[in-house]
Amino acid sequence: MNNNILIAYFSRADQNYFGGKIVALPVGNTEVIMKKISEQIGGTLFKINPLKKYSVDYQICTEEAKKELNENARPPLSDYLDKAEIYNPIILGYPIYWGTMPMPVWTFLEHYDFSGKTIFPVCTHEGSGLGRSVEDIRRICPTADVRNGFAIRGSDVNRAQNEIDRWLKEEGLPHSRPDRS
Repeated sequence: MNNNILIAYFSRADQNYFGGKIVALPVGNTEVIMKKISEQIGGTLFKINPLKKYSVDYQICTEEAKKELNENARPPLSDYLDKAEIYNPIILGYPIYWGTMPMPVWTFLEHYDFSGKTIFPVCTHEGSGLGRSVEDIRRICPTADVRNGFAIRGSDVNRAQNEIDRWLKEEGLPHSRPDRS
C-alpha cells in the first residue's frame, strides 16, 4: 500500500450528461475512475466536497457551475486534509465543467502548498478532453510538477481498466495489476 499517494477528487452523482443523454447516476463518473485507480495503486482517497452542494438537476447544476466560474469563486469545502504535506504524488480527479475543473477543485489547490509535489490530473468528460484544466493547475501550482493528464469519457469509466493500466505504466506509477500489453 502506498500511503504517501493522495488520490483527491471532485465528483458529482445525480443527473449527469452520460453517453449523449441526461441520466441519474448513483456514483459520479470521476469517483468511479478514481476508485479504480486507488484499487491499483493504493493511496489515500479524499473527496473534494463543496460546503454548498450543487443541484441534483443537471441543467441547474451547469448554471451554478458557470456562475462560479464567471465570478472566479472559491466555494468553501466541507472538509480539508490534515497534514497534506505528507503526500506525494497527488492524483487529482475532476469532471470538466465549462472547459476546466469545477471551482471547488480550485479551492482545494489554492488551500495547500504543493511546491515540489507531482500532480497527475485525471478528468472525466463527454467530448472536451482535458480542456484547459492542466494549464489552470500549472498556473495555480507553479512550483509543482504537473503532468500532462489522463482524460477518459465519463460514459467509458466502467470499462476503462486497460486505459488505466496503460496510463499508470506510462507515468511510472506503481500498480498491482499484471502488465497486459
